[in-house]
Amino acid sequence: MDIDRKQFTLGLVVASMASGLHSATADAQGTDSMPTTPRAAHQTTYFFKNSAFEYVFLTALGRAYHQGGNPGKVLYLTRQVRDGDFEGAFQAFKAAGDEASALADASLAKGRKESARQAYLWAQNYYDSATYFVDGSADPSRFLPTWERLDACWTSAIALFQVPGEPVEIPYEGVKLRGYYFRAPGAPGRRPLLIMNNGSDGSLLDMLTLGGFAALARGYDMLTFDGPGQGYALWKQKLFFRPDWEKVISPVVDYALTRSEVDPKRIALLGISQGGYWVPRAVAFEKRIAAAIADPGLVDVSTSWTAALPKPLIELIAAGRKAEFDAIMAKALDPAAKTALGFRMRPYGFESYFDTFKATMDYRLADVAGQITCPMLVTAPANEAFWPGQSQQLFEMLKAPKALVSFSDSGGGDLHCEPMAYGLRDLRIFDWLDEVLA
Repeated sequence: MDIDRKQFTLGLVVASMASGLHSATADAQGTDSMPTTPRAAHQTTYFFKNSAFEYVFLTALGRAYHQGGNPGKVLYLTRQVRDGDFEGAFQAFKAAGDEASALADASLAKGRKESARQAYLWAQNYYDSATYFVDGSADPSRFLPTWERLDACWTSAIALFQVPGEPVEIPYEGVKLRGYYFRAPGAPGRRPLLIMNNGSDGSLLDMLTLGGFAALARGYDMLTFDGPGQGYALWKQKLFFRPDWEKVISPVVDYALTRSEVDPKRIALLGISQGGYWVPRAVAFEKRIAAAIADPGLVDVSTSWTAALPKPLIELIAAGRKAEFDAIMAKALDPAAKTALGFRMRPYGFESYFDTFKATMDYRLADVAGQITCPMLVTAPANEAFWPGQSQQLFEMLKAPKALVSFSDSGGGDLHCEPMAYGLRDLRIFDWLDEVLA
């Protein structure tokens, strides 16, 4: 998850840049301090002082609400992992994923399909959590094999649903995007459809726990996909992010409308994390979407990249001085930060620091937000660490019917994508959506 949902690995780099780049511009040495994600000023600490660890463990715990893990297992892991030990955290979650996957395989071999389905979901949670630590571990090359285990467990799990998830292919600019269609159990006739749009590094499991399961329980069908720069499209097809996301969503809608069970007047689009930029951008142009949700709202993706940059470096970007910018970055970042930043850069398709930072500045909504005509809900969690204040900014830009839903720490719904309040989040989003699509 963006901590993916989240910009987790970007957060690692932000802290390194905040000190290392300032000292580099002064011709001094960088810091050896442990990088973390941004921490909001009033964020409560439950398990770890390192906010990167804190967020991933809270997310792993929150997924248990939708059967994506066992709370006791995650709490046990919080006691086994040393704060800031990336190798230890990777090993702990990887082992938990292996354990859950083995349980699932054993249950499936005995014909216990529901037990296997649940255990495959647990394994996805733990493997996905492991991927957020691997770039700071002793061997970052373990990312792809771990992701492949995560992906295999997804395939195994959705085949065991009451109504199995259906792999689909979505035509897109000469290739096929990988997608999955889920039908609501027992729902007759044409049904409303929720299209789930991931963020910059979220897993397919997030598409279920952050909206898919709630949609199916309320009689919606759900369609999700790996867009350019996401999941399979990145790792296997080498497709990269693009700011004009309507060029992605329109083919997804085209595909949805080929299905006889979809009510064409009740198609909604929900974006999480960086999807909070992509969804508003898409519906500014794609008018077949009846309602949209941004969790959270974004107006400028680049701020989470540039927040830690000293002013002289920002001026180098503005002046187009690529060689100087890249040289300073190469000098300032320690090996761990370079690895983490390289991971964050990969979905954008650039090897140059300058090219990547410059590209993020194309991900802005100010010029198009006024073109949105469908009703839109924008979430605004307290203690949003990556794009603070941008939910309110997006809400104020909207001219169409709109709602701003705040989540507080007292209700457990603070932090990026509300990792500790999935039930409350589902209630607030779908009560609004049910009313809009009625």
